[in-house]
Amino acid sequence: MKASAFQPAESAAAAQPQCSNVIYPAGANIILYNTETKTQKFIPASDNCEAITAMVVSSNKRYVAVAERGGDKPTICVYDINSMRRRKTMVPNDSDCKEFIFMAFSSDGKYILTQSGSQDWTLYYWSWERTKLMASIKTTFPISQNVSSPSNQSAAANPNIASQLSNSANSNSNFGMVINQVSFNPNDNTQVCVIGNGIFKLLRYSEGVMKPLAIQKFELKNFLSHCWVGDEKIAVGTDDGKIFIFESNGELKCEISNFYGLTSQKKAVHSLIPMLKGFVAGGESGTTIMYERSDESSQMNQSAGAASTRTELFRKSKEFAVSDETSRVVNLAMPQSEDMLVCTTEKNQIFSVLLANADVKPEDIKFEIFSQPFHHGQITGMDTCIRKPLIVTCSSDRSIRVWNYAESTSEIVKYFPEEAFSVALHPSGLYILVGFSDKLRLMNLLIDDIRPFREFTVRGCRECRFSNGGQYFAAVHGNTIQIYSTWNFENLGNLKGHNGKVRSLFWSFDDSKIISSGMDGAIYDWGLKDLATASTSVPGVNGGGGSAFKREGENILKSCSYTCAVSSPDGKSIYAVGSDKSLKVLKEIVDSQIVREIESDVVLTQVVLSHSGKMMFLGSTSGKIRSMRFPLGSANLAMQVGTSESGGGGTNAFNGGGDYQEHQGHSSVITKLRVSYDDQFLFSTSEDGCLYVFKISDKDTRGAKSSKEIIYSDEILVTKSDLEEKNSLMAELKTRVEELKMENEYQIRLKDMNFSEKIKEVTEKFMQEIEALKITSNVLKTDKEKEEVRHDEEMSEEKERHTKELMELDTIHNSKLMAEYDKYQEIQLKTADLRKQWERQMKDMQIAKEKVMADLVNHFETKLKEKQSEIDKLKSEMRGQFIEIEETTRETEEDADTEIAGLKVKYERKLKDEKEVGLRLKGENGVMRKKFNTLQSEIDAQKAEINKMYLEEKKLHTVIKSLEKDISGLKKEIQERDETIQDKEKRIYDLKKKNQELEKFKFVLDYKIKELKRQIEPREQDIQGMTAQIKDMDVELDQYFKSNSKLELAITDLKIQLKAAESEVTRERERWKVLSTNVWRFKVDLIECLQYIQEPKMLKSSLKKLYQKFCKEGDKEGESYEVDVQQEYARQREYLEKTVSSLRKKVTKDQGMHRSDNMRIMQENVTLIKEINTLRKDLKNVQQKETTAENTMKYLINVNLKKEGMC
Repeated sequence: MKASAFQPAESAAAAQPQCSNVIYPAGANIILYNTETKTQKFIPASDNCEAITAMVVSSNKRYVAVAERGGDKPTICVYDINSMRRRKTMVPNDSDCKEFIFMAFSSDGKYILTQSGSQDWTLYYWSWERTKLMASIKTTFPISQNVSSPSNQSAAANPNIASQLSNSANSNSNFGMVINQVSFNPNDNTQVCVIGNGIFKLLRYSEGVMKPLAIQKFELKNFLSHCWVGDEKIAVGTDDGKIFIFESNGELKCEISNFYGLTSQKKAVHSLIPMLKGFVAGGESGTTIMYERSDESSQMNQSAGAASTRTELFRKSKEFAVSDETSRVVNLAMPQSEDMLVCTTEKNQIFSVLLANADVKPEDIKFEIFSQPFHHGQITGMDTCIRKPLIVTCSSDRSIRVWNYAESTSEIVKYFPEEAFSVALHPSGLYILVGFSDKLRLMNLLIDDIRPFREFTVRGCRECRFSNGGQYFAAVHGNTIQIYSTWNFENLGNLKGHNGKVRSLFWSFDDSKIISSGMDGAIYDWGLKDLATASTSVPGVNGGGGSAFKREGENILKSCSYTCAVSSPDGKSIYAVGSDKSLKVLKEIVDSQIVREIESDVVLTQVVLSHSGKMMFLGSTSGKIRSMRFPLGSANLAMQVGTSESGGGGTNAFNGGGDYQEHQGHSSVITKLRVSYDDQFLFSTSEDGCLYVFKISDKDTRGAKSSKEIIYSDEILVTKSDLEEKNSLMAELKTRVEELKMENEYQIRLKDMNFSEKIKEVTEKFMQEIEALKITSNVLKTDKEKEEVRHDEEMSEEKERHTKELMELDTIHNSKLMAEYDKYQEIQLKTADLRKQWERQMKDMQIAKEKVMADLVNHFETKLKEKQSEIDKLKSEMRGQFIEIEETTRETEEDADTEIAGLKVKYERKLKDEKEVGLRLKGENGVMRKKFNTLQSEIDAQKAEINKMYLEEKKLHTVIKSLEKDISGLKKEIQERDETIQDKEKRIYDLKKKNQELEKFKFVLDYKIKELKRQIEPREQDIQGMTAQIKDMDVELDQYFKSNSKLELAITDLKIQLKAAESEVTRERERWKVLSTNVWRFKVDLIECLQYIQEPKMLKSSLKKLYQKFCKEGDKEGESYEVDVQQEYARQREYLEKTVSSLRKKVTKDQGMHRSDNMRIMQENVTLIKEINTLRKDLKNVQQKETTAENTMKYLINVNLKKEGMC
């Protein structure tokens, strides 16, 4: 039986890392809801399960543990989520344990904590893979017991707890007696945290025992929830709206007030869940608040004891609220990606919110209904129709819900001011009949609402049914059945005969009969063959006297209270179930006799037959559904219900005939059973608030073949006022859409112009940066290759040197070891001789020792016998005293135990004293051993010589170790270098990840841009023409810019050449001036020398002076010329270095400018993309509204045309 469930319990958990599955319990099954495919899978509970009390998913999302209540002891079942199979089952040995209220997995998934419920409150520590109970401990502090009793060791260890327990005993009866949550330390599987009403404990598991840890004194409160935050901190929520942050050693770090919004009212914290950056708190009024860590630097500047620092450990970052403010959040779940948050409320509703949506503002993030809304009370009525795939249910939560079982969705939900007792759905699927406490109301099922249009004076109607044709309906008024016409609303008659309340109504397939059964044990078969004539001629006729209604058969069994009765398709047999644990079969209606009675082990509450007359389905008080072959009595089943996902059992047999298959579904009494008109689906409801839809199939798990192929209708009811409002709304929306289109077109044009300009600028800057980076990367590659070559050469040289040194050391040590080995053999021969002498002496000493020991043993045995007799006397006295104390009073048992323990301690001390005497005598024996030690000292002297030889060996070993240390040091250096390489590789990997994320973001942006381009395709042709012209202009501008840049470079080169030429010209001019002055001086001096032509001596001396003057000055001029050249070279070098440094500074400045410009452009792009997304969403919403309005207009026009044609 393939099933779908429509109701969760108060827990949910994300089960897959990809957040594709959400797990929640429904009835007696665990539901795996896939958020992508919108399908459900089922993990059935065990056969004896009465209810699922707790559930937990492991941290690796592979296993789910389920606590079940049923039988004498509760059970814990561990299931594999992927294979959906049961791995292990654990049952506690304690008989007091009735149920488990909370469970927790360890971080590695190997251990499970289970906390039992009231009257036991025991914590169990399991190794579930071995199904072994490691330890258990009582976790509560009962007020009635003494704090110093053994069961309250943890309370006695902490006087703060004991005082607060005694002080709060009068104000709160549950203080110290209720546990709310348990958990493992995620970093230490041996540490456990337990919280409750006035309870905060940290336990440590060691050697099979759970021991409480000493914690700091603080004021105990009603702790409702807790979680472990990343760095071994515990966040604990209270009922007065506070969150305490503890260290793992129990030290209180800070206190946070849980406020929602701007109000000063604190919200109680009922659930906590950790995050990477903090934690999430869920509490009263459907509020959920996210807290993140604050900066640690601000905390370090302030004092540790101040209250201001305590409030800054975590700060409120986000807050959400559920649409239903009357219920509180009781559970939270989050996948490992932390992109979604799922919560459940006390009204059994599941809500979800997406946290990773960057396009939505934080204040706009709200909880939405997950899958569909559910009932949060027992379902009292249910019915289905023929023309549509609809189910209608009513519940004690004062709501009526319409479900679409073909799409597995909730169509309509409406709450009423009072509870609906019964509900019936018209075969057309357009009307429902609802029984309230004051009246019976006939209502229209509109497109999005349920509106009453007729009321009947039928109070407290607990059962109502439409006829199969839909022209009549029957309603129960106490012990009377009233029949009305659906079309003119006239009372066609009343059927009277029951003495008690009527529990069931059933119309025959041809609407000619009504089968009624009641709590008075009566089943009546009413004939309605003349109902059509009665509706026209005799309205309001009673069942006792009118000819239109005839009681054709009856059967009364006062010992049985019937809950349901149906008729076979041919109308010859009636089948009824009641409270006497039997299935009654009534045949031969003329005689009204019970033909067959089939006994059952469970009370059956509901019975229904398929329309084809081949299958019978039974509902029981245990919540299980049984399927049987019809007609009864065959050996084999002709059909069966598919059990691939529901865990149906094998074939069983009733006591008295009839085979059946049993299927697990609900966890409480089944209230209604219905079969679809095409016999494809079975619908069941229960007091647990679940609605199950089962797929009926044959033995080969194929769909049951049916000759009734139904084409479901799409008609809906719409009121005239709603239609007019929607038409006016459509007109307003159309005008608004046109205005928005004009505005969006204008804005898109402006943004396209801005984007095109910015994109050009960005592309140019990026191209320049790419070229610069290519150059730097090439330089770095060359440097890297050079370094690698140098490193390889150094490593090869080091390896050769180390091999040579190792070879030399090996030769030296081998020679020394051979010499030492020869010495060792000589010493060994000497020690052999000494051993022989020592063994002889030892034998003599052993004989003497044995004699002395025998005397001592005899002496002390006599003493021990005397002491034993004394102990026996004391034991007999103790027994007598113990019997007297037991007889006198039982109230002083603990004091007697302490006295007995004191006596035991005294006598044990006496025994210890006697043993000490024995030990003292043994000390005398040690004197004998001293003589033996003197002999051994001589042997030690000889061993000392051997030790000297060993010392020399040790010296050699120290040398070897020092060399090994050098080798290990080199290896450590290599490891450190490897680690640095790995760190760099990790950094590269992280950068690659970031690059991939940026590429994904770029891909998303490209995709969004493509969509925008597709929307603006008709205008792009004009833009392309303009862009082509702009490109041509850009090409020409680029050419002009390139030519200008080339000319500017040529001009700068020419200017540099001109400056160099001008400097050379000035130098040559100065040089020419110097030379001209020297020539002029030389001429003057020559002229003076010509005076001495006739005097050779004077001429010679004057020429020498002339030579000395001008030749030395020429050398000096050459030297000065060389000095000038060097100075010019140095000056040009300084100039070039200054230009290089200035260019580098400019490059760094340009790079910084480029980076800032790039970041600014990226931010502007992000803001523009967000604006585009918002505009796109507005456009989509407007288009959707326009399409829906157009469709409704078309539909309404068609409906009007059809009505006019009908008229």
